[in-house]
Amino acid sequence: MLRNTVPRFVSAVLFAGSVLVPSPAPSEPPPESQPESQPAPPERTTGGPLPKVRLPLPGAVEPSSPVAVLPAVSAGPAAPTTAGLTAVIGPLLARPALGTSVSAEVIDVATGTTIFSKNAARVAAPASSAKILTAAAALASLGPDTTLPTRAVAGTSAGEVVLVGGGDVLLAPGKGDPDSTYGHAGLADLADRTAASLRRTGTSTVTVRLDDTLFAGPSRNPLWAPGDVVGGFVAPVMSLEVMVGITRPTAQPRPGLPAPRLPDPAMSAAKRFATLLTARGIAVSGQVARARAPQQAEVLGEVRSASVADVVELALADSDNTVAEALARLVAIGSGRQATFADGGRAVLDKVAELGVPTAGAQMAGGSGLGRGTLVSAAMIARTLSFAGSSDQPRLRPVLTGLPVAGASGTLAGRFAGTSQAAGVGVVRAKTGTLTRVSSLAGTVVDADGRLLAFTVLADAVPATLPGRAALDTAGAALARCGCR
Repeated sequence: MLRNTVPRFVSAVLFAGSVLVPSPAPSEPPPESQPESQPAPPERTTGGPLPKVRLPLPGAVEPSSPVAVLPAVSAGPAAPTTAGLTAVIGPLLARPALGTSVSAEVIDVATGTTIFSKNAARVAAPASSAKILTAAAALASLGPDTTLPTRAVAGTSAGEVVLVGGGDVLLAPGKGDPDSTYGHAGLADLADRTAASLRRTGTSTVTVRLDDTLFAGPSRNPLWAPGDVVGGFVAPVMSLEVMVGITRPTAQPRPGLPAPRLPDPAMSAAKRFATLLTARGIAVSGQVARARAPQQAEVLGEVRSASVADVVELALADSDNTVAEALARLVAIGSGRQATFADGGRAVLDKVAELGVPTAGAQMAGGSGLGRGTLVSAAMIARTLSFAGSSDQPRLRPVLTGLPVAGASGTLAGRFAGTSQAAGVGVVRAKTGTLTRVSSLAGTVVDADGRLLAFTVLADAVPATLPGRAALDTAGAALARCGCR
C-alpha cells in the first residue's frame, strides 16, 4: 500500500525503541486568533479476520484476501498498574489548562485490559479524534484493499458522456500518480481513456453530464460553523472532487492548514473533464449539466483511487475533514443507509458497535468531528485503538499506522516540543482534535518498558487551546516515560 506518512516500524510492539527525527513542518495557526463564535482551527484540521462485506458501492473492488499486517503485539514486559498510572497521570489530567471536563482511558493493547479510567464512559465532544471511529468503520465495512471508481459512461442519448462519482475526493486535476494517495487517480487519465473509446466508435462531438448522486442530502453539514467551508477547513462533500475541492489543486494541502475550497467541487471537476476531452480532439457541445447515468451503462473510461487503507491513513495523518466525511458516507452506503451526514454518523457508530466498541449515549453528526453534533466517550476511542492493535482485527491495523508521529509527521509534527514532552517524540502516535474549548489526543504510546498502550484524553471545557494542547502532550509524554508499576 502507498504511504504518505513517515515510514512505519514493523516490530512486535509497534515502534518500540525507535525514535523518529523531527522534520520541519508547518504548525497549525494559533487557534486563539479565531473569533470565539468560530471553532479554533480544526485539523484538516484481534478472533480471526472479519468476514467479507458485500457492498452496493458501484464498482468498488473487494479484496480477495486480508492485507498483510504488522506482527501481532506480544505480552512482553509487565503492564503498568492502575495505581502506578493513576499516580503519574492523574495529577496531569487535573491541571487547570485542561479545564473542568476531562475524560480519559488507557488500555494495555496486548491484553485488552483497561488500566486507567477517568470519566471514560461520559460522552464529550472529541473534535477530530472522532476520525478514529470513522477510520475503523471504513476499514471494517469497505475492506482495506477496496478502491473507488470514477467513471465516464455512455448516457441515454447519442453522444452523451456522463461523469459518475464513486466517492473519490482525491482526484488529480491531470495525470494520476500511482505512488501517491492524493491524486492517485487522475482526470487526464480518465479523459485519455474516454477519448479513445469515443474515437473507436467514430464519435467526435459529445455533451458532458455529471452524476454525483451517490451521496445524498446537503453537501454542507448544518451543524458546521458558517465559516468552516469559507475558512477552508472542509469542502462541500460530494461523490467526486479534485484534491478535496481546493481552489488551486496543484499540490496537496498541508496538514493542519486550511485551504480555500470550491463551492461546487463535483461540477468544477466535470467542467475540467470536459476541457480535457476537448484537448484530446473531442468537441464538447453545450454546458455541463447534472443528469443520472443509465443503469448498466457502457463504461467509456475508468480510474481508481488508492486503497481504502491508504485513504484512511491520509485522513488520520492529515486530519482531513473532507476525506473523513466521504468515508463515513461510503460506510452508510455499505450498511444500506442513505449517504447523508446523519446516516454516515449513525452507520459509523453501528459498525464500531459490531466490532465490540461500547457506544452507549454516543452520537455522530458525520465522520470528521467537525461541528458540535458529535459526542463520544474516551472509552469508545481507546477501545477502537486497542482493537486496531490486536491480531484479531487485522483489517483495522491502518488505524494505527495512519496516526501522526509525535514531533515528526502530520498534525503532530510541531507538537511535543517542550522539555517535559520530549519523551513522547517518536513513540507517541496519536490523532489530535481541536475546536474552540475542545482539545483531545488519542492514540498509542510505547512505555519505558516497551509495552504498547492505547490511550484517549478528551477535554471539552479547556480555558484556552494552546495551553490545553500542551497539557495533553505532557500527559502523553508521561505515559512514554514511565513503566508505572
